[in-house]
Formats: sequence, structure tokens, C-alpha cells
Amino acid sequence: MELVALITLIALIQYFAFSFQVGQMRVRHGVNAPAMSGHPDFERMFRIQQNTMEQLVIFLPALWICAHFGDPRWAAGIGLFFIIGRFIYRSAYLSDPGKRGTGFIIGFLAITVLIGWGLFGTAREIWSTYLS
Repeated sequence: MELVALITLIALIQYFAFSFQVGQMRVRHGVNAPAMSGHPDFERMFRIQQNTMEQLVIFLPALWICAHFGDPRWAAGIGLFFIIGRFIYRSAYLSDPGKRGTGFIIGFLAITVLIGWGLFGTAREIWSTYLS
């Protein structure tokens, strides 16, 4: 489970870094709080940070459930793909928001596998504990 904890921490550090970059864009482009719009570079970075937060709400529980009821090493490996996908998403979104699809799909597939494996493992555990 140590690898799963490490992946969790890396994902949180990534999100923290994206949040910090939003602040940097606010200062650089004079977008004073509480404004949520302004310079396109600020808006792109803000959407990257917000979308990452939206994904973390799904990713983190799926990662830990998959690790607990499946294989923690595989869960950590799949989690790493999610993190890589977020970096690809960020890079593409900053240069051309229309090209963010590849990074999004990588993260989406990672989450889908984690949820699927977690659901299978949980159902297997319920079956063996309560129904067999």
C-alpha cells in the first residue's frame, strides 16, 4: 500500500502545483480575486486546476478501493497513468484547449479501470463473505 500512498501524494502535489500556477496567472495578468475570468491564460490554468479537482474526487476513492480489494501495485501503476494524463492535459490545454482530449482520455481510462477493478474486487469480497 506504500506505492498507493505515494501515488496519492504525487497526485495531491500535482494538484497543489496547478493551484499555485493559478495564483501566479492571477498576479501575472492582473486578475484580482474574486474574479473568475480575465486573461485567457489565467482562464486556461484555472480550468486545468478545476478539472483536476473534479477528477480527484473520483480518482482517489477509486484508487484506494482498487488497491484494497485488488492489487495495490497494479492500482499504483494505473494511478501513475492518471497523473501522466493530467500533465498531458495541462500541456495541451495551455497551448490549445481543443487538443486536451488525449490527456483527458488517459485519465478517464485510468479511472475507469480503477473503478471497474474496485467494483469487481468489492463484489468478490461481498460474495465470499456474505453470500457463499
